[in-house]
Amino acid sequence: MANGIGTKIYKENIDWDKYADEAIWCNESGMATIEDKGAYYEVVPIKQPSLDELKAAKILELKSIRDAKEVEPVQTDKGLFDYDDKSRDRLAIARQALTDNGGGEIVWTTADNQRVSMTIADFAAINGAAAVRSNALHIKYNGYKERVNAAMNASEVRAVVWVD
Repeated sequence: MANGIGTKIYKENIDWDKYADEAIWCNESGMATIEDKGAYYEVVPIKQPSLDELKAAKILELKSIRDAKEVEPVQTDKGLFDYDDKSRDRLAIARQALTDNGGGEIVWTTADNQRVSMTIADFAAINGAAAVRSNALHIKYNGYKERVNAAMNASEVRAVVWVD
């Protein structure tokens, strides 16, 4: 049977069953760990992050989700288009090439490997759809961030989860 935080298990003639009980308790409770103190092992509390640390970590998590969603493929009436950094560069180059040549069309491969004819307006529609999505993501993120900042305890911080 585990005794919990503060329990010392001396290395000389160590009782491995007691050590195992304490280790199981530590793992199940999530509140403690066993530290080597030289002549003995001691069950010590795991330092819990402060409310400010929890909030900062949650905001970083939410920002990461928002940022990942901003580079997901973009849907337009012409199809689904990749929108990561490299894809945006390629889309801009193709659009500029059409602009430099006075218009026309170029065949483009969509994110789902369809071949479609694209005009300057079609490339602009991709950017427009991405901008609308980006704005919606930022509004959503800011709402979550406000909830995190208003949280009064760790449970309230943990309760803020990104929902699609």
